[in-house]
Amino acid sequence: MSKQPLPKSGPKPGARPEQAKRKAMSKPRGKPSAKAPTQRQLRVSEEIRHVLSTLFFRGEFRDPDLTDAKITVTEVRISPDLKNATAFVARLGRSDIDALLPALKRAAPYFRVQLAHEMRLRVAPQVSFQPDTTLDYAMHVDSLLRAPEVARDLAAPAPPPGDTDR
Repeated sequence: MSKQPLPKSGPKPGARPEQAKRKAMSKPRGKPSAKAPTQRQLRVSEEIRHVLSTLFFRGEFRDPDLTDAKITVTEVRISPDLKNATAFVARLGRSDIDALLPALKRAAPYFRVQLAHEMRLRVAPQVSFQPDTTLDYAMHVDSLLRAPEVARDLAAPAPPPGDTDR
């Protein structure tokens, strides 16, 4: 039995070189980088937010750092496979949420168990916590808009002299 040589890879005979170059330079067909969440993701993340809010309201924690903390869950984002959730948290009337992040990380397994008890999902998601800075950003933008320089620029300009309405 004789072995025949394998055909060389590369452009086919008779193919134009610009077609081969165009194929090589085309976009890869991977997943898009940013996709809008599906209805199921939105529904599950909202349910997780409700469960976490209830847990924070009850305050049944063993961690002394979390017992007296008033924490608000402002948003929850969940991965497409529903295995990882990121909860954005803030403290009411205070901006020192960064001090509570290590305690929240320590209590994350407890939150996962409670989510598993409260929700009907195949897999309880891993929960990570991030500080919610949207309120701070909104207050900063509001203070910028109320600055006298910006208010002067936003005021309606006076019509030039001699300009009459038709």
